[in-house]
Amino acid sequence: MPAPERTLERPPTEAGTLSERAASLIEQDILAGDLAPGSRLGIVDLVHRYEIGATPLREGLSRLMSRGLIVGIGQRGFRVAEVSREDLADITCMRTAVEIEAVRLAILHGDVAWEAGIISALHQMRRHIERTGNEFREGAADFDRLHKGFHTALLAACGSQRMLAAHSDLYDQAYRYRRVMMGAIDSGEGFIRSHQTLADHVLARDVPAAQKMLAAHLHSTIDFVYPQAGGEQS
Repeated sequence: MPAPERTLERPPTEAGTLSERAASLIEQDILAGDLAPGSRLGIVDLVHRYEIGATPLREGLSRLMSRGLIVGIGQRGFRVAEVSREDLADITCMRTAVEIEAVRLAILHGDVAWEAGIISALHQMRRHIERTGNEFREGAADFDRLHKGFHTALLAACGSQRMLAAHSDLYDQAYRYRRVMMGAIDSGEGFIRSHQTLADHVLARDVPAAQKMLAAHLHSTIDFVYPQAGGEQS
């Protein structure tokens, strides 16, 4: 009788689960602004703050380093990544390069289910704004998840998990800047209208128009966050 097949998958260890929880909690506090840009992340302080052991906390911090939210400071530990116009421009440059190709592939390969996902994500954003009014301008995490869901839906049929992972990480890295931008938005109607137009170009399978509008959409943030700088946008 043949031996049963062995699998390489293993259930998560307690340490692995704790490090994931540590990364999630620290990320939430960074994105919400509770851990300020440039602030030092001392292990002892974090142990008390999150009631998680030092080892999983270090592992969690290392996870966030790979996503650009944390920087190492040699042997002295970790700091929250700074914010700057140069950083936002770099994020946007990378995000634009990834997403205009991803949306091209999605338009080429997307099916009816992909189209329905875009329409559903847009509808969820619209209904949230109708229910909550201008609360969405505060950049709250619950609305940002819907916003991210829409942008992910546009790219979902691209066929590249690496592109989607890069989109996800870059979107999250821009969250601190996007919270500033959201406060400058005039109305929910205008916000939804711009996303509706973007969705219309994608659903019409108009690759040049969709890429052009997506690039402009991604590049709008620097105008809001750093208006005095002018020129290049994000």
